[in-house]
Amino acid sequence: MTIFQAIILGILFCFCRMGILYTWPKNIPLFGALLIGIVLGDVPQAMIIGAAIQAIYMGVIQPGGNIPTDQVLATFIALPIAIQTNLSPEVAVTLAVPVGLLGILLDYIRRTVNAAWVHMADSYAEKANTKGIMRAHFLYPTLSLIFIYIIPVAIAIYLGPNAVKSFMNFIPEWIMTGLQVAGGILPALGFAITISVIGKKGILPYFVLGFFLFQYAQQVNTIAFALLGIFMAFLHITFTKSNSSEEAGIL
Repeated sequence: MTIFQAIILGILFCFCRMGILYTWPKNIPLFGALLIGIVLGDVPQAMIIGAAIQAIYMGVIQPGGNIPTDQVLATFIALPIAIQTNLSPEVAVTLAVPVGLLGILLDYIRRTVNAAWVHMADSYAEKANTKGIMRAHFLYPTLSLIFIYIIPVAIAIYLGPNAVKSFMNFIPEWIMTGLQVAGGILPALGFAITISVIGKKGILPYFVLGFFLFQYAQQVNTIAFALLGIFMAFLHITFTKSNSSEEAGIL
């Protein structure tokens, strides 16, 4: 692994992690594995390991923008290390899981820093400074990504797992505690946003049912819940369509 390759992977991680080109499936492990394989010159092995990492994140959702784990960071840290050290896909998965949790920390830092740019844009707006608004909207957040994402990820990729462990030990406990408290609020916000979207009287019972099933049916995996959701959605659409057609015929 050269420094140049590590920097390229850090930039690619930032590209996959951020909201650019939403129509591309770029925030999934398989897409990241393809990019990593191209940079490191071993696409087949990268895709094999990427498929193993993809399997553990198949059911991950982000209600309200809150991420339970960062599958992109897990891919970009674990996969290059696995390729360089000839790790099996099973071992790479065990490395990806804790790294994905570390990605939540970086995401909280990014959101906290971005809040400063929002207030700065408000100040520029009061002064009718359109150039300042554009800087606060695009330039400053982009530059902050270099220090929050690109540099730490490039260093972690270049130095390997020891760098990740050292970084975790370096973070003060009070910072971790504060971020955990702030992160605990985000799921509530995510559920509130989700309810506001599907909060219709005819659909809300499905949301409540799905929540309790997922909470208490521990033996059922996420894929099974997804299939059950598809089946219930089909039934809901079928019966509501029938009722609507009958009412239209009566009228």
